Amino acid sequence: MQSTKATFNNTDEYIAMFPANIRAILQKLRATIKKAAPGSEEVISYNMPAFKLNAVLVYFAANKEHIGFYPTASPIVAFKKELVNYKTSKGAIQFPIDKPIPLKLIKDIVQYRVKEDLSKVKAKKKISSVKK
Repeated sequence: MQSTKATFNNTDEYIAMFPANIRAILQKLRATIKKAAPGSEEVISYNMPAFKLNAVLVYFAANKEHIGFYPTASPIVAFKKELVNYKTSKGAIQFPIDKPIPLKLIKDIVQYRVKEDLSKVKAKKKISSVKK
């Protein structure tokens, strides 16, 4: 049986499928992430928009009543106090659509993920040079 679920080739296609009010939120989120992670690449992963440096930093998606932001597990722990007013799970944060999106918090989380990503690459290079 063929799936009727849309698949996306890029972030513009993903954002275009939503009503204007949701598109506006997604565009602000996208711009915030892009600014916080200079040099990152926009990709579609798991059929969601994502930003990638050496690995995927964060994903985001619109749902019926919230914007899902998926920064992996470590920022959920690191920003626990700042996230107390939001529904979270191991690697996800839900921002209600009817409330302002906390763009500064998102910027801080993305910058945290950039540092993590670069640290992992540096550690791998160090291990690689030791093995030679």
